[in-house]
Amino acid sequence: MAAFQKLGRTGFAGAAEKIIVSWALLGGLVLLGVVGVNIYSVIGNMLGAPFPGDIELTQMGVVVAIFSFLPFCQITDSNVTADIFTSKVRPRTQAFLALLASLIAFGFALLLLWRMYNGMSDQREYEYTTTILQMPIWFSYLPVLFSLALLALASLITLKENSQHVIEG
Repeated sequence: MAAFQKLGRTGFAGAAEKIIVSWALLGGLVLLGVVGVNIYSVIGNMLGAPFPGDIELTQMGVVVAIFSFLPFCQITDSNVTADIFTSKVRPRTQAFLALLASLIAFGFALLLLWRMYNGMSDQREYEYTTTILQMPIWFSYLPVLFSLALLALASLITLKENSQHVIEG
């Protein structure tokens, strides 16, 4: 619940925040769907009625869900940190480290966005599909790319906020 205390921006950042939170909630629903598929698969296997393609759906669903949570973690400052090393430093140093982390997250988001787009293009060009369901693999890249674009946006928002904290000292 502490992550939700970091929410409440206004203006453009507030609108982006609402989209990011909604996207993370949608990712949670995808994850619940994956759990449902797995429960159905286990019960179906016990009753002699297997669920074809359950592993394919699980793989794609988990990837989509994980990437959908990244922008939320960035915008709420909920990423894993090494607070044991920074808890005793001055607030200005903490603000500088947060600024550096936002800059790294922004660069990482752009790098992944670029490379994942190239990966999606290759998957689409060569018409790769899943083995059992014959679903085009590149479909699962679309929500991942959207998540990475939201991560870049969230990183820019936190970069701006953290730079103000460094200036204010």
